[in-house]
Amino acid sequence: MTAAGSAEPDECALPDSLSYTDGRLKNAAHTITTEKRLDILVIGSGSSSLAGAEGQQSAYPARLEAALRQRLPGIAVSVRTDVKPRRTAEEMEKAFGRILLDAKPDLVIWQTGTVDAIGGVDPDAFRATLEEGVKALQNAGVDVVLMNMQYSPRTELMISAAAYADTMRWVAQQYAAPLFDRQSIMRHWSETGVFDFTGPGKTRVAERVHDCFGKLLADVIVNTGNIH
Repeated sequence: MTAAGSAEPDECALPDSLSYTDGRLKNAAHTITTEKRLDILVIGSGSSSLAGAEGQQSAYPARLEAALRQRLPGIAVSVRTDVKPRRTAEEMEKAFGRILLDAKPDLVIWQTGTVDAIGGVDPDAFRATLEEGVKALQNAGVDVVLMNMQYSPRTELMISAAAYADTMRWVAQQYAAPLFDRQSIMRHWSETGVFDFTGPGKTRVAERVHDCFGKLLADVIVNTGNIH
């Protein structure tokens, strides 16, 4: 599968402080080793998708699937999505029971935080929701990777996201769940000029960014799961 937004070879590179991810993915590693497959479900809101005719194959879930198939030859990799706009963490967490029954994933990538920050959800309530969700998934034998909000220099001063990003980092540490720090990664790209998030050609930039997300998430899964 060829994506319209295939990234240039070096633009996805990150410093060690951003590329290292703590946590454990024991279930995913076990499934890969014993069953030669990996079923991943991305649960998120609108920023997990891209618009347009090529949007689905250019968005990070499809790019993640392509990257993992390349990194894990002989493993049947499937990345599905449960993505709906404007969903809070609580709305997603309440759907986990149904999602687990229907999808039966080995690994869930839970992308959240943006809608809660925009809506001013109480940070303590946000934390409690994250804890309940992560516990429910892990108790069901499903690994979790948390993904925080996007970064945009235009909206950073308008949305107070720091408390939510800190909360996601804390929950990830408490439950040994890897955190994909999308916010810090995008801030690094913006400040170093790798990507211009405010200039022209936003569609092309978004495709390249999502291609990088897919490759970087594949690194997180392979490295954190200690999969060789």
